[in-house]
Amino acid sequence: MNEGKVVVKADEQGNVIGLSKNNPEYGYVKVQQFSVQINEEGWLRPVLRTALIKGKVEDLVATNFKAEQVLSGKIVVKESLEPFNSENPDKNFKIAGSTGIICRYNDQPIYRQTFYTQNESAIDELIMHTNSDEIRDVMQAQKELSSLSGLMNKSRSVKQEADL
Repeated sequence: MNEGKVVVKADEQGNVIGLSKNNPEYGYVKVQQFSVQINEEGWLRPVLRTALIKGKVEDLVATNFKAEQVLSGKIVVKESLEPFNSENPDKNFKIAGSTGIICRYNDQPIYRQTFYTQNESAIDELIMHTNSDEIRDVMQAQKELSSLSGLMNKSRSVKQEADL
């Protein structure tokens, strides 16, 4: 693992440059970085950040990116109360883990996107969500559903053994 290093990633076919679905004249290079985050409560967790370097395909080709190439710079997270894409404002919501809940700040959705920058001094721009109670309620409900699902599977297994 190249911890802290930004690394160019290839797709399953080995391609480093991906093409835009809307305009094949434009493309992107995917980069990744392992990072460590410490939240407001002091909990540390390692994360894999991914970003896209976008541009004209001819410019990306001329740059000669290679798979697993290490780039100087870093991947930063930017959060905003304004959509990053005005044509598709339902894109890039900040989602609370696997809950599917959109993080909000005073009833406004928070948008989240990652960016590659060569500026080593760049920092994350984060917005703390204010809908923690809603997120906790959904997490508790998901936990209970998972527990019930496990009991149902165990009950089926016991019944199948009894039927043998």
